[in-house]
Amino acid sequence: MPPALDDLLDRTHVVALPMRVRFRGLTTREVALIEGPAGWGEFGAFVEYDDTEAATWLAAAVDAAYRPPPPALRDAIAINATVPAVPAAQVPDVLARFPGARTAKVKVAEPGQTLDDDVARVEAVRALIPTVRVDANGGWTVEQAVTAAAALTATGDLEYLEQPCATVAELAELREHITVPVAADEAIRKAADPLTVVRARAADVAVLKVAPLGGVRALLNIAAQIDIPVVVSSALDSAVGIGIGLAAAAALPRLEHACGLGTGGLFIEDVAETPGPVDGQLRVGAVAPDPARLAGLAAPAVRRDWWLERIARCHALTRPT
Repeated sequence: MPPALDDLLDRTHVVALPMRVRFRGLTTREVALIEGPAGWGEFGAFVEYDDTEAATWLAAAVDAAYRPPPPALRDAIAINATVPAVPAAQVPDVLARFPGARTAKVKVAEPGQTLDDDVARVEAVRALIPTVRVDANGGWTVEQAVTAAAALTATGDLEYLEQPCATVAELAELREHITVPVAADEAIRKAADPLTVVRARAADVAVLKVAPLGGVRALLNIAAQIDIPVVVSSALDSAVGIGIGLAAAAALPRLEHACGLGTGGLFIEDVAETPGPVDGQLRVGAVAPDPARLAGLAAPAVRRDWWLERIARCHALTRPT
């Protein structure tokens, strides 16, 4: 049963984190942080999501704040560098924020950009990082994805294409036409049944994110039911959310790929000063915000009220009927 709404709201801090570059169309990332009896949770459902979808993100925040994490099986997690859809010339500066990373995830299929832009960006990354994966966020048709796969592998391999097409049917069709592995993200986290993509043989890798799936335990439950490798990734989380993602990755019995949990470098300021990656790995450990940073990064009153009202609506949807 979720905690009482009044208790939840009393424990909530709303912050606005400035970003170094535009990512997902954002230059400021707002999240609500919940200080619970078991630690800190994070509610950061993107503002365009409706309450039904956002309620799952709130459940994840409550889970982290009110229940201790599962036992860790490893104390450090390899992470990928994250390269937004920046011009190729900016790639070295972006990668410098991920010391020791041996894998990079490169955003492609950005609205307003071309495949030539994507190829240039990937080539710039490939010159510096040995393993490259790309993320299209469902931006291609099957035909476009086939063309992109050929162009992006003309001079080197890709570890995988993440969510190249929007639907499960498209992903399954695409796998029949290319040899590059396909990873599913939105097709899992936005599905009524997150296992549909696996049953349809539409992916070689499952990208799982704690918040959209309802919490660490929900993620681990899904991972236990599938027979393809899992990559734990961030949903543009603050340091608190990254810590929760690391706890999930640390609890997985099987972890073969670098995880997408290095997105903290996208923020100019964050709610906690956490150790950066060492040899491409982040240490596992709970994160508590710095009180001074919580105050300094507090969202304007009108935005705080918006988030508290959203929490109230989502809380009603999580209550047993």
